Amino acid sequence: MTMTPPRPDTDTQTDSRATPAAGGAAAPGGHAGVSHIRSFVHRRSHITPGQQEALARLLPKWSIGYRPAVLDFTQVFGRRAPTILEIGFGMGETTDKIAAARPDENFLGIEVFNAGVGALLRKIDEADRRNIRIIQHDAVEVVRDMIAPDSLAGVHIYFPDPWPKTRHHKRRLIQAPFVALLASRIAPGGYIHCATDWENYAQQMLGVLSAEPLLENTGNGYAARPEFRPQTKFETRGMRLGHGIWDIIFTRAARPS
Repeated sequence: MTMTPPRPDTDTQTDSRATPAAGGAAAPGGHAGVSHIRSFVHRRSHITPGQQEALARLLPKWSIGYRPAVLDFTQVFGRRAPTILEIGFGMGETTDKIAAARPDENFLGIEVFNAGVGALLRKIDEADRRNIRIIQHDAVEVVRDMIAPDSLAGVHIYFPDPWPKTRHHKRRLIQAPFVALLASRIAPGGYIHCATDWENYAQQMLGVLSAEPLLENTGNGYAARPEFRPQTKFETRGMRLGHGIWDIIFTRAARPS
């Protein structure tokens, strides 16, 4: 049984992801042809005065502007530490909680919507959270142009827009070309962790990740929710109604010699 997609003002992820398709420019690391159909649609959405103020005051301090040049994580975070990429952090609640629980790791969050970016900026400021940085830009372009091969310790993709109608499945984030690109950016031994509340999308995720030669499933099919991923209020409400949640965790294997 599936769930109604969350509104942008819930504590889960918003539809801020982008999806790859054929064609496009060459990418660092040999991934020529990785372009995409954007899965997010810029609609008018509510933003609070506090979120707007945070954008104006804090975006220059904690964000990184998009440019087609590979990031130096040591320079960006001011330290050398494992870096986790989160694609589509929504209102930032999960990102903030994980970053608080794992202070020895860096977290680079991608989100395009102002309300979510403003909300996470407020959390960073209030808690003086030094291990989070934000890029407000299309996720595929960021991964393609700004993330070096074999550089990430992990990738989190939690509750991406499910695009439930069959004719819209091409807009889903988890497609083979983008997964191949992501896998190339994860260091051997690193991981990719996806979660969704749509069973059909979970099946697609599992199939696409299983088919990527650089990735290995950590279990037999779906995984139990790991302790580091907080259960959101949205999930808790859905589970009380008997709705399913599917976690999928793969690790990056070494490149064939």
